[in-house]
Amino acid sequence: MAARKSTKKPNISADELKKYYREMLLIRRFEEKAGQLYGMGLIGGFCHLYIGQEAVVVGLEAAAKDGDKRITSYRDHGHMLACGMEAGGVMAELTGREGGLSKGKGGSMHMFSKEKHFYGGHGIVGAQVPLGAGLAFADKYKGTDNVTFTYFGDGAANQGQVYETYNMAQLWDLPVVFVIENNQYAMGTSVQRSTKSPALWKRGEAYGIAGEEVDGMNVLSVKEAGERAVAHCRAGKGPYILEVKTYRYRGHSMSDPAKYRTREEVQKMRDERDPIEQVRDMLLTGNHATDEDLKAIDKEIKAIVNDAAEFSKTSPEPALEELWTDIYA
Repeated sequence: MAARKSTKKPNISADELKKYYREMLLIRRFEEKAGQLYGMGLIGGFCHLYIGQEAVVVGLEAAAKDGDKRITSYRDHGHMLACGMEAGGVMAELTGREGGLSKGKGGSMHMFSKEKHFYGGHGIVGAQVPLGAGLAFADKYKGTDNVTFTYFGDGAANQGQVYETYNMAQLWDLPVVFVIENNQYAMGTSVQRSTKSPALWKRGEAYGIAGEEVDGMNVLSVKEAGERAVAHCRAGKGPYILEVKTYRYRGHSMSDPAKYRTREEVQKMRDERDPIEQVRDMLLTGNHATDEDLKAIDKEIKAIVNDAAEFSKTSPEPALEELWTDIYA
């Protein structure tokens, strides 16, 4: 299947557009606050921010339905918020507190929510890909029409286990959407320097897997592509690959100064392609919202994030006996 470029005007209501604006803004403000708390020493270990990539998860969640599953890597805070996990619980997990969604034991990279069908951030590069196929196998086995969104990055796209999973997923017609979040730099090496075949979605052609490239800085383009992908999977046609071309504004993690690219490059992306500003412009130029409306949304989001940060500071640390709960053996 060739890469698609949508030319039709998106069929979307003003309320939906405001919803996507709000959800992306929540992720942006949450991640900015997480960066501040990390700088204050309140978040330890690794912390990978999602700033710039917000349209990917918001667009794909707009294409999902109840019961669909998602699994991703360690850059996972945005995915949690987009599927409805509570901001205070996410932030308290980052600070290792009892009120965190994994009781303070998972931290930034290892949160989980059975209720929201979120099966984790995973710290091992590419490890979530075969697990995502396993989640999809469970739905096929049970006879549901649910799909699993399996997210991984351009760096993980070179992992051998990804291609073993492609083969198995297509062999068994598994309802899994493989989402390659191509933010162009993996940990710190540009895709042009690390990858001989830069059209990552086309690698599925060897297995007969359908797919396409998507503008990951445009939430409506992501939603439209997501709807095609889930329709393909729900119809029993097997897996689908979405290579979502996106961009992160910060380094790989909070400890990465990102000297492998210029400030001018990052600023140009912010000025010309920012996913939140694109929706803001649509709302204003289409007379779907006023400046005052958007300021009210921003004020609401800041209050949610500030409350989450306060909760993450005041929630107690886990009790010592918590070390022995939720373990397999």
